[in-house]
This record gives sequence, structure tokens and C-alpha cells, in this order.
Amino acid sequence: MTTTTIDPAEFRKVLGSYPTGVCVITALDGEKPAGMVVGSFTSVSLDPPLVGFFPDKSSSSWPLIEKHGHFCVNVMGSDQQDVCRSVAAKGAEKFVGVDYVLSDNKLPVIANSIASIECELYSVTEAGDHWFVLGQVLKMETVRNEDPMLFHRGRYGGFAERM
Repeated sequence: MTTTTIDPAEFRKVLGSYPTGVCVITALDGEKPAGMVVGSFTSVSLDPPLVGFFPDKSSSSWPLIEKHGHFCVNVMGSDQQDVCRSVAAKGAEKFVGVDYVLSDNKLPVIANSIASIECELYSVTEAGDHWFVLGQVLKMETVRNEDPMLFHRGRYGGFAERM
């Protein structure tokens, strides 16, 4: 494999030019919810139905989610910045003020997310300083028909159609 030197700050700047959707990955840690905000969520396969995301290896939330063996992808609407800021915070108070219900699969589904995708952990593969997590979809639904939250150049925002 070719070895190149890429400045990490330049890497973030250039890749930050590409907007991503924003999801909150949730699971239970014992009786309480665990969660993390990701902008790296993607569909992977139709047969079997697989989705994926890339948690940082230094994440303190990912091991809690992985241990549960199941997770829910909550697709955030453009009006849910407060939820993202809460769940992205460090510490045990991530879900204070965040409304959610437990699904039949015992997964926290965030209220008013625009879609939820409940998964069983399929595989975890090392990918540099991140993990590549695949989940097999067990259940999914569109909750409301709103614009998604986007992350671009370090800021949250929404979709604006151009005529």
C-alpha cells in the first residue's frame, strides 16, 4: 500500500466540504440509554438488508452500544439540533431532556426523529482510527416527512431546494 502524508487539518477541511446526514445511534446500557451522533451512516446491502456507520475508536459511547449487540439509527430532522447537541455531549447526562420510547427490540427510539432503523450487530471491522460497523436491519419506519438534518463545514443545517 502507498504511504502518503496528509495533514489531518487539511483532510478534515476538504472532506468537510461534503455534507452528510446526521443520525443518533442508540442502544441500552443496562437500564439507561447510550448514544452517539454520527454523520457517516449509509445503506450497504439489500440482501441481506445491511446498514453501516463509522464510530471513532476513541468513542466512549461505542463500546456501550457494541456490548448491547443491537442498535437503533435515529435519522434526525433539521429541527432537532438540540437533541444532537445533548447526545453529542460528554458524560452521563446525554439523554436529559431527550424524549424517547423503548421499542419491542428494547432500543431507544428518539421521539420525532424522521426515521428509525433497528438493527442487530452484524460485524465490526477495523478501519484506521475508526471502526466500520455493519448492522442487519430488523425493523424500520419513517416517522414523519420532514427535511433531514445535515452537517457541513462544522455546522448543523437543513436542506433547501433550489428552483
